[in-house]
Amino acid sequence: MSGTSLVARIGDQALAGPLGSLDAYLDRVSRIPVLSREEERALAERFRSRGDLAAARQLVLSHLRFVVHIARGYRGYGLPVGDLIQEGNVGLMKAVKRFDPSLNVRLVSFAVHWIRAEIHEYVLRNWRLVKIATTKAQRKLFFNLRRLKKNLAWLSAEETAAVARDLGVSVAEVSEMEKRLAARDLSFDPAPDAEDEELYSPAAYLPAPDADPAGQVEDAESADDSTDRLHGALSRLDERSRDIVQQRWMSEDKATLHQLADKYGVSAERIRQIESSALGKLRTLVAA
Repeated sequence: MSGTSLVARIGDQALAGPLGSLDAYLDRVSRIPVLSREEERALAERFRSRGDLAAARQLVLSHLRFVVHIARGYRGYGLPVGDLIQEGNVGLMKAVKRFDPSLNVRLVSFAVHWIRAEIHEYVLRNWRLVKIATTKAQRKLFFNLRRLKKNLAWLSAEETAAVARDLGVSVAEVSEMEKRLAARDLSFDPAPDAEDEELYSPAAYLPAPDADPAGQVEDAESADDSTDRLHGALSRLDERSRDIVQQRWMSEDKATLHQLADKYGVSAERIRQIESSALGKLRTLVAA
């Protein structure tokens, strides 16, 4: 039986999470008495040996206050506390399903891992549009680094190395996660009156509907080939001819015939002749 199916079969949907007023829910769970060690053990044995759902329900209800306490520690992520509590309750129910009273450990100590795991998954699914932590190591780094950075600006090299050493990850991984934490989501298609910084949204970078990737690659390769051919052809011209062509056709501040004539001590007509001859050679070499 999964944790979520256990939720449904316990039968008290209202206490699966604060679906209505959060204050009313908190007041309600605070009134549920905490079990003694003996009561908890007896209920856990009934559920484990006989599948007694009434016993499981009582174990869950008596520990809802602990879920609230844990969930409140994640309020800094900007997510609804009610949703955090609901996810934590799912983790509590999974813990009840797996709890072994013969190990002589209190349920609350055993359940902390499951409660936090469900809340962590919820935070990582909803904190950013794009996932920032996908592996187990990244999840650990995300929560620990965010906690460590609450009172810090950007980490110094020494602080980054210390965090990497403490968490057993590389310095590069710490730096990358720090950049992800500092990033923010952009709206995909902002309103026309949005701030200037929002105008560079992902929608602005969509390809044209009629764009052909194969054609784009072919055009890019053709342009690269033409550029290579032109540079090869230029290298086969004499130095003066090459300089005249570059000054007249390839420079942002193009030189005039008279400027080049003054540079080389010849007439403007001679510069035009050299230019015409060089361009003819280039066309032949590039086409070859």
